[in-house]
Amino acid sequence: MAYKAPKGTRDVLPSESYKWQYIENIIREITAKYGIREARTPVIEHTELFLRGVGQTTDIVQKEMYTFNDKGDRSITLKPEGTAGMVRLFVEHNLYADVQPTKMYYLTNPVFRYEKPQAGRLREHHQFGVEMFGAARASADAECISIVIELLDRLGLKGLAVRLNSIGCPDCRPKYQAALKEFLRENYDSLCETCRTRYETNPLRILDCKVPSCGELLKGAPVIGDFLCDDCKKHMDELTTRLELLGIKYEITPTLVRGLDYYTKTVFEVFSDQIGSQGAICGGGRYDNLVEELGGPALPAVGFGLGMERLLLLMEETKTEIPAPERCDVYLAGLGEKGDIAAFALAQNLRALGLKCETDLVGRSLKAQMKFADKIGAGYVCILGEDEIAKNEILLKDMRDGTAIPTAIDAEQINNIINQRR
Repeated sequence: MAYKAPKGTRDVLPSESYKWQYIENIIREITAKYGIREARTPVIEHTELFLRGVGQTTDIVQKEMYTFNDKGDRSITLKPEGTAGMVRLFVEHNLYADVQPTKMYYLTNPVFRYEKPQAGRLREHHQFGVEMFGAARASADAECISIVIELLDRLGLKGLAVRLNSIGCPDCRPKYQAALKEFLRENYDSLCETCRTRYETNPLRILDCKVPSCGELLKGAPVIGDFLCDDCKKHMDELTTRLELLGIKYEITPTLVRGLDYYTKTVFEVFSDQIGSQGAICGGGRYDNLVEELGGPALPAVGFGLGMERLLLLMEETKTEIPAPERCDVYLAGLGEKGDIAAFALAQNLRALGLKCETDLVGRSLKAQMKFADKIGAGYVCILGEDEIAKNEILLKDMRDGTAIPTAIDAEQINNIINQRR
């Protein structure tokens, strides 16, 4: 039987893993500048965490979670998103007792959702995300958005836009929900089945419906911005002022609500039209009630999540280059048994000095070794045989221009030559 990866998952091959590492290195540089430290949560969590944190009316909980009972008959779920686990970590380890804000990020974070695989969205995908706890001011929201924009700019992506909205707070949102329900009441029977359910449980989510007929019914619907309380209006004004200060372009999108129940006030997406209908690369917002909802004190929070596969797909679609690293600085070809042993020992000494070095491990002929060195893109090649060992001298060939440089069989000298010629 030939085994294949499960549907909706994919392997990252050695020939492409450098792309992930390139992005991850830039992420670590940027988060360090903002004073954001890494945290890592388990792949599995108790199901109740997502029922309470993400919301029982969300598509994630109702349709997409991978949930099972373990041998202790406990309900366990493969995490479908990153925020709930980070909040659980924050509360469980009493990080709220530290001086606030607490700023954390997660990276190479696997996320699991049972849905139809599509471009940039897999059943197992990976996310980079930032969570900031204990910061109520709109400057924290702006800082989150600026991190995303800086990352995309560093990667060479241009022409991206930020969609922005406020979905209010528990004080003002119910008034809007009531107005929206009243607007849709006459056309209730024309709503899709999902939206009829949302009408009763979470009418705000109707704005997020992708069914064209529901979109038509929403034309002329009340706009949530007209129902915001003074505090929510002030927060949005402060956020847009800071984005303008940073030179970040944005557009207010009254229908933007995001798909998770924990959001309050700010919601945002960074999107592109380069990857089809599912163009959002990154989404986030403020969730000021979630820490308390999951057992902690009343502390505000804001954050975002960014899909790594979607980001890589966008870079591919826009032909944004990711520089491939040099795989091998120097290849040592051993000729005969003594040459093979000498090449093996010299390779270890060169690696100790920081060079990427390879030598034969499979018993190739000299001709085959030279072909292999060319295939892996070795920057330099040298041959060690009995004559070279007896003279303690080799020719270090620069494969860029064919220059042959005589040198002793000495790791320090070889290392100096290569570094001087870089």
